[in-house]
Amino acid sequence: KVFQAVVSCVGRDGTIYIIPKSFEIELNKLMTEIQSNFKCLGLLEPYSWKKGEACVVRGSDTMWYRGKVVELSGSTLQVQYIDHGCIERIPQCHLYPTTLYTGIPPFCIPCQLYKTVPIGNFWQQDAVDCLQELLTNEEVEIHVQELPDNPWGKLSINLYFGGMSLSSFMAYQKYCVAEDCQDIPELVRFLLQGDIPVLPSYMLPPLPIPGDTFAVRVTHLVSPKEVYISLDPSKNLMKQSATEGDANCDSELESLDEALKWCNKSVESLPLLTHFRTEMPCLVEYKDGLWYRAKLLSIEESDPVKILIQFVDYGSFSVVPTSRLRHIPYHLLKYPVQAVRALLAGFKPALYDKNVKRIPYSPEWSVEALWAMMECVEGKQLSASILAVSPEVTISLYGDDQNLVHMKLIEMGLADFDE
Repeated sequence: KVFQAVVSCVGRDGTIYIIPKSFEIELNKLMTEIQSNFKCLGLLEPYSWKKGEACVVRGSDTMWYRGKVVELSGSTLQVQYIDHGCIERIPQCHLYPTTLYTGIPPFCIPCQLYKTVPIGNFWQQDAVDCLQELLTNEEVEIHVQELPDNPWGKLSINLYFGGMSLSSFMAYQKYCVAEDCQDIPELVRFLLQGDIPVLPSYMLPPLPIPGDTFAVRVTHLVSPKEVYISLDPSKNLMKQSATEGDANCDSELESLDEALKWCNKSVESLPLLTHFRTEMPCLVEYKDGLWYRAKLLSIEESDPVKILIQFVDYGSFSVVPTSRLRHIPYHLLKYPVQAVRALLAGFKPALYDKNVKRIPYSPEWSVEALWAMMECVEGKQLSASILAVSPEVTISLYGDDQNLVHMKLIEMGLADFDE
C-alpha cells in the first residue's frame, strides 16, 4: 500500500509518527469536538493518576488534545499526545482525565524504516536530530512493507521525501545500514571521485500548439527582443488540444518545488563540484541562501575560479565561486525546466544612435529600450502565442491590456516595426 502522509513527530528513539492525509478531515472534526466539550482549565484538585490512563492535554497553543499518561513523576506527568505521537512532561493542572474518546483509535501511526538497522542498534542522538529536522510536519510518501505483530506495534515502511528514499539518505549519512537499498547507487553515482559520469541534460517543457494563446510570465530579460518565459499553469488560457501534459503542469511545478525544498534541507550532504563541463547540470546557491537548479556555461575567472552559470527555471545568469556549486541529485533532472528562451516578433531596434547608451552585450539596443521593455513586462499578467518553434522559439507577447507589448517601445521611438 502506498499513501501520502504528514510526519507529526519523530520520537527520541527514532520512531516516526505519521498521520495519513486521508485521516486529516476526521482528525480535524474530532479536534473541533474536543474544543467545544472542554472549555475549562485542567483538573485543579488532587487526583491519583495511573499509568496508561486516558486524558485530554492542554497544549502550549491552548488547544486540548487526546493524551495518555506514560509515566508518573511527582507534580509533572509524562504524557503522550496519542494523535501526534510526541511525549511531553506536563504539569497536572494542564490535564483532565476522561474516557470520552477512548473508543476512537489514534490517528497517528508509529513507523520504523523497513530492514534498516541504526548504527549501534539504536538511533544515536545526532541521527534523531537529523530525522526531526528533515521530517517534522513535512508531507511524505509511505510504502507499507510489513504489518506489526500486534496492533500497537510499529508499521515497517519505506519513506520517500522529494523522490528520495529516507533509508538510502540515512545510510549515505552513515547513520544506519539499509538492507534493501537499491537506490543508494543512484544517490551516490555521481559522488565517485575521479570518475564523474556525464549527467543527462535538463528536459524542455512541452510547448503549446502554435497559434494558441496561453498565459506566461517573463522571468528574465536579456534584451528587448530576447526573453525567458515561464508558462503560467494557474492562469492557462490554452485550448484543450494544446498539450497532453496540461493537467499535470500544476502538480509537476508543485513537485519540483517540493523536491527542491527537501534538497535545500539536506544540501550539505551533496558534494561540491570539482569537475566542470559546459551545459553540466548542477545546484547553485543564490543570494537568498537557497539552492536552485542551474547549468554551467563557462569559466570566467581562474584565480580564484569563478563560473558563469544560468538558473534554468528563471533564465537569469550569474558568476559564482565554486563554493556555491554542488552536484545535483538525479531525481531533480526529471522535471522540465520552467523557463524557456523566446524571441519576440514584430519589431526591431530603432536606427543606431552612437550618442545613446547601449546594452554592452547587445549594442543594437539602447539601455533605455531595455528599461522600457522591463516596465512593460515586470510583474504583469501576460499572454503569448507561438509563431515558430524552429530554428528558435518565436512568439507574439501581449500585455494585460491585450496589446502587443512592443507597441510602447515603438510609440517611444525606441523600436521600429519589423515585417
